[in-house]
Amino acid sequence: MAYTHTNSKGQTYHLHYKDVVLQNGREQRIYYFAKQPRPGATLDDVPAGYVIMENERTGLPFCKKAK
Repeated sequence: MAYTHTNSKGQTYHLHYKDVVLQNGREQRIYYFAKQPRPGATLDDVPAGYVIMENERTGLPFCKKAK
């Protein structure tokens, strides 16, 4: 089951990941939230070392590395 987050406005988002190649050729995994779950790209839990935060103005959740 995909990890979901309900923001302060009551909207539900699903956590996804994507492996991207940067301009210098290095691969990096990015994490993002979307309203609809996408097969094969959802995560069951928050990645280790990350916390979920929310944009105060828009309510959009995002992953941030924990300090």
